[in-house]
Formats: sequence, C-alpha cells, structure tokens
Amino acid sequence: MSQNFSFHFQACCSNTKARAGVFLTPHGSVDTPRFMPVGTLATVKTLTPTQLEKAGAQMILANTYHLHLQPGESIIAGAGGLHKFMAWSGPILTDSGGFQVFSLGEIRTISETGVKFRSPRDGSIIDITPERSIQIQNELGADVIMAFDECPPYPASREEVELATNRTYRWLKRCIEAHQRQDQALFGIVQGGVYPDLRSVAARQLVDLDLPGYAIGGVSVGEPGELIDDIVKVTAPLLPEDKPRYLMGVGTYREMVRAIASGIDLFDCVIPTRLGRHGVALVRGERWNLKNAKFREDYTPLDESCPCYCCQNFSRAYLAHLVRAKESLGYTLLSLHNVTELIRFTQRIRDAILGDRFTTEFAGWL
Repeated sequence: MSQNFSFHFQACCSNTKARAGVFLTPHGSVDTPRFMPVGTLATVKTLTPTQLEKAGAQMILANTYHLHLQPGESIIAGAGGLHKFMAWSGPILTDSGGFQVFSLGEIRTISETGVKFRSPRDGSIIDITPERSIQIQNELGADVIMAFDECPPYPASREEVELATNRTYRWLKRCIEAHQRQDQALFGIVQGGVYPDLRSVAARQLVDLDLPGYAIGGVSVGEPGELIDDIVKVTAPLLPEDKPRYLMGVGTYREMVRAIASGIDLFDCVIPTRLGRHGVALVRGERWNLKNAKFREDYTPLDESCPCYCCQNFSRAYLAHLVRAKESLGYTLLSLHNVTELIRFTQRIRDAILGDRFTTEFAGWL
C-alpha cells in the first residue's frame, strides 16, 4: 500500500466470496462493501456535502476529464485540492477520464502515445497521455486515482478488445512511472471485454505490479447483466484478498449483490441522482416513477424506515407535485433519498456478511 493506505479484512460469507472490510485512506476510512456517489464535476448533482454526509456517504467520486475541461486542474490545485475546493473532508476517488475520452467516438484518435481529441467545449485539440492523466490527478489531489485505460465498447471483436487490453497494461506501467504522490493510491483497471481468458491474463498481469487496489472496468457499457456477472465471477477471485476491489460504473441492486458475492468491495454509479432528476425513486429494490397518478394523493412517506430528510418530512403526494411542477426541490429530495437508499443497501449487506447472514437475507438477489 502507498503511505497512509491499508485494507483490513474483517469477515467473509461462509457460502460465497462476499467479504466485509475497512479501507483506510488519508481522509478517513471506508466500510466495505460500499456504494460511492458520483460527483463528476466536483459536485454530486443537487446535493451538498452536508447532505451527503448525512446520507452515509464515506467516499465520493470526481472525474479527471470533466474537471480538466472545466474549471481546470490548476484552479483546483490553487484552492488546495479537491477536498478544499468542494468542501468534502472524506475520501475522494478520481476516474482517469478514459471512459469519457473513448466515448467521444469520431472526435478522438487513439495511438500508443495516448488519445488526441477535440474539446467539446471550445473545439481545441487536447492530448491526454497516461502521464498527463496522472499529472492532472496529482494536481486534483484525490485519495485514490485511476490509471488511464482504453475502454473497448460493447460489442467489440476479440481482436479489438485484445489490442485495447494490452495497451491498457502498457499504459498502466507508464502511469506508475509518472505517479509522484505517496499520499495518493493508484489503482489499476482490469480490461478484457466479455472474454474470460483476456480478463484472466489482464488480472494476473496487474496483480504482479503489486498496486494499492484494483478495479474491474469495461462493464456496464451496454452488455447484458448476465455477462457482467460472468466477467466479475472470473475476474474478482484473481485479485488480491488484501487489497480493495472496485467494480466501476455499477450501482443497481441485483448487480451489486451478485458482484459482492464474487468478492467486490466498492461500487459507483450516477444512477441514484440521474433517476432523481427524472422523478424516479429507488424504494426497497424497486423504481417508482413519481409522475404516476397513484402517487398524487398518497400522503405516506416514500419509505417509513428510511432516515433521510426526504422520507422523514415529505409525502409521496408532495414529491409527485414537485416532480410534475418541475420544481428543483423535488430533484434534490429524490436524489438525496436515492443516494441514501443505495448506501443503506450496501450497509445492510455489510452487516449481513459480518453476521454470516448474507445468503439468507439476500437470497432473492443471488
């Protein structure tokens, strides 16, 4: 582990590979398994840091690509780094921006050197290499930074995926060489598409580099849920038991439960706030569209058992009114509830693992 980082294994399910642990960082600890809210532009949309803290958030994300475009890493560094800039005192992880860059399609060119693309903001030409991605992340100052990788789309041919996976490994070694801060943990990303043998080779190559943590990338890019399960089942057991394992871009109930059963510790996804901004609530494993007529005269809370500010103070009818009226408060309240819901969901899984009740309590999801 890098300076001030460690992962403590606490318990394991007797019937699966599900595990509970604690990931220690310079800005605090993260109880695993854990859902991490996404704050792409140094903000989890519609929510304040205080609201996130009350929702149970321990670690949040920001995105290198978007912050490089606006406001720029030099401005954030001038403020004292991301933690001070966005007034979040807990751990932060920055995605390298690889997924965003490669999603630009026709306006980017990939080479062994890196990626050249035209800025969608002002049309200027931008070069991001593994070294540049790490330099930007060093300036942003997050606790965990991600290696710059090539994320192949789905579907993609085996040849395309193999080329991207091999390049990701070569880029990772360059990221390691460029990384300058001991107070930041650099995680590698396992690629390999939907090809189990490519995933296995990539995982073993990354493990040999003895990194502080490992992520599984290139999932949730359009492939069926069953393929995500297969990828995680093959890859997660190959990653070290004494290091945190992070499944990137996944945040649905079923996918998290099944990934945890394979040994995953950390998750992130924009889904709770994105759904909230579309008037949708996550409630006990279901998605409720508050625009539906049945909620217009329903004066009960979304979930009486939920401790969030939304559920403790407002009715479904009021939320339905706000959504129909397109009032911004409705988006804030639903986002707050949805983030709280997914964090509580992973906390309940953690508690069940510690009590060896995981397969009993979550049998319906496995």
